[in-house]
Amino acid sequence: MSENVLAVELRDGTGKGVTRKIRRAGRVPAVIYGHGKATLSLSLDPKSLESILKASDAGVNTLIGLEGDSAISGKTVLVKELQRDPVDGFLMHADLFEVDPEEKIAISVPVHVVGIAEGITMGGILDHALREVELECLPSAIPDAIELDVTALSLGDSIHVRDLVVGEGISVRTHEELPVVSVILPTVVEEEPEVSDEALEGDAAEGEAGEGGAAASDDATSSETEGA
Repeated sequence: MSENVLAVELRDGTGKGVTRKIRRAGRVPAVIYGHGKATLSLSLDPKSLESILKASDAGVNTLIGLEGDSAISGKTVLVKELQRDPVDGFLMHADLFEVDPEEKIAISVPVHVVGIAEGITMGGILDHALREVELECLPSAIPDAIELDVTALSLGDSIHVRDLVVGEGISVRTHEELPVVSVILPTVVEEEPEVSDEALEGDAAEGEAGEGGAAASDDATSSETEGA
């Protein structure tokens, strides 16, 4: 069993009435599924779960051992999804995925950038395009994160998925040609030249003069025609 232990209870029934009753008791509804087994309905203490996840560098990739009823005690799970109140953010429901310690699983792991790229001193910026990658490994081998040293990157340099170094027994499922980080030149947006108020007034005056001249010319032409 994992060193992180969470006490859970089997619950009977579903529906809004049951979940309201569970929440009034200071607990939240949850489910556990995986390995083709029937989904089990549970309840748990949200503070205990939040405490485990907060204390672990792995976050939702933390392995958690369950204790309680004989049907669930000894199972090891990962948090698959947490549903929170959209306004207050408190935990409302948890989906737990059972893992087999001897069976590889696919898991998404964050990529943490370390160091300052050489190209930044040349005016470049670091484009962190891919912030997590999907790995396949045994549950016990799940890394908290993949650290990526970008110190040697110059302008125009990139590190792709194929360049990532992972531990023994871990394979990368994300497409190998995708760029993870790149050092690029910042995009320069050309601004239109400002036109002074004096220039605008001058253009307006020329326009008025032109219109007046055209009117005078039309009058003169009309008079000549009448005289003829």
